Amino acid sequence: MPLPIKEIESLIKQSIPDAVIEIKDLMGDNNHYTATIKSKLFNNLSKIDQHKLVYKSLKGKMGNELHALSLNTEGI
Repeated sequence: MPLPIKEIESLIKQSIPDAVIEIKDLMGDNNHYTATIKSKLFNNLSKIDQHKLVYKSLKGKMGNELHALSLNTEGI
C-alpha cells in the first residue's frame, strides 16, 4: 500500500514540528519520493543523525509502505 505525501508530511511534523517540508513524487506512483526537510532540530547534528531523526519519525513505514525516500536535510 503506497504512502501519500500528506501522510509522510504528517508523520514528520509529529516528531519535527518546525519542519519545512517539500516532497516530490519521483515516479508518479506514491512510492518513490525525494524530500527536502529543514528544521532547527537539525542544527549541530551530522547528516546521518538528521536522517535518522527523519526515519524515526516515519515509525517503521520506511521500507514497508514507503519504498524509497531520498533525503536532503538542513538546519535553519
